[in-house]
Amino acid sequence: MNSSNKSPEVYDAEAIIAQSIANRGDMFEEFKLFMRALPKAAVLNQGVAGYVHQYKNQSTPDQILSLQMRELIATVQLAAKGEDRFAPNHVRKLWRMGVTNQVIFEAALAMAMVLGWTTIGHTCTAVQLADDPNYRDGQLPEGGAPKVLTSFPELTQGRERVAPSEEGLLAEPEWKDIAKLDPELARRAAALVDYAHVADGAVKDALLGPGPRELIAIAGLCGRGQVESAAHHMKRAAAYGMTPKHILEAVSCVIPMTGSATMPVGVRAMRLAGLI
Repeated sequence: MNSSNKSPEVYDAEAIIAQSIANRGDMFEEFKLFMRALPKAAVLNQGVAGYVHQYKNQSTPDQILSLQMRELIATVQLAAKGEDRFAPNHVRKLWRMGVTNQVIFEAALAMAMVLGWTTIGHTCTAVQLADDPNYRDGQLPEGGAPKVLTSFPELTQGRERVAPSEEGLLAEPEWKDIAKLDPELARRAAALVDYAHVADGAVKDALLGPGPRELIAIAGLCGRGQVESAAHHMKRAAAYGMTPKHILEAVSCVIPMTGSATMPVGVRAMRLAGLI
């Protein structure tokens, strides 16, 4: 016999849906099916997703990564996963915040170096769909993609090295071995990766500096479970002034796409990098 006098929890699915739309700004129609079936799970998920992506009334004052940076990481992670249904919605959100396509493509390039060049193709598809009036998910800002970039903190952060750091792909032990076996492959790969992660000294030409680009790469690597590679990138991120909290928050941005298991990967990498 159950002696508990606790009343069962009651969740109003329609109220939860309405509140979720109010917090996020919009909602994919298919998620309403799940929310009506398991409303408590929807509430708990909103607590996590709303926190890491800073939905209205869900963020806290101690978070340091900007909303724009969080959306950039989320957008290019979705693109890397081939999520052409969801990524354009995030592109529109970036546009509404004044983030230009140039910044989106720089973020995609940083992610592509760790998750593959198809990230670029899917990012381009997301931008095209976001500008298509027939795409119904999320508000398209008047005039489409912004022509003028609205500033956000990560545009100025992480541009100068504040601690010693090994720069360039060929500083990695594995690529040193690759260079011995196939020097031409190593040369060509290093030219691309070093340009994408701004290890070639071209910081003035980059909207996103080395620090923020490393945060993007780290999030992608942790989502894939690559502890050692993530640790290598974390060391460089730290050398460009990114703190352990910057790194942890960047990794958290991909929880909705990769799951909570990504976070322990990030912590193990931070330990390996000597950051915690």
